[in-house]
Amino acid sequence: MNTPSHLSADDIDDLIHGRVRLAAMAYISGAGEADFTSIKKAVDTSDGNMSVHLRKLEEAGYLNVTKRFNARKPQTIYTLTDTGRKAWVQYLEQMRALIMNS
Repeated sequence: MNTPSHLSADDIDDLIHGRVRLAAMAYISGAGEADFTSIKKAVDTSDGNMSVHLRKLEEAGYLNVTKRFNARKPQTIYTLTDTGRKAWVQYLEQMRALIMNS
């Protein structure tokens, strides 16, 4: 992927750039798949806050959500969609371009 010679702040994906969503995307990307509780603990935020941010990522098409049971307890699993992975890689490239051009 080519890195732009000039990058405006307007080019940065605000959906990912938010602190909680950025941390969640990084965690899920590294894990491949992750359950709600693991993400919440890694990001160190409340259930309600995490839920709102994950829902925003899901509504944008960045996350795939699967509900299942684990030892009779409901479990919500998150993975990056193809769109989410592309957005994540592009975000990282934009950050790299900002660092390299500073």
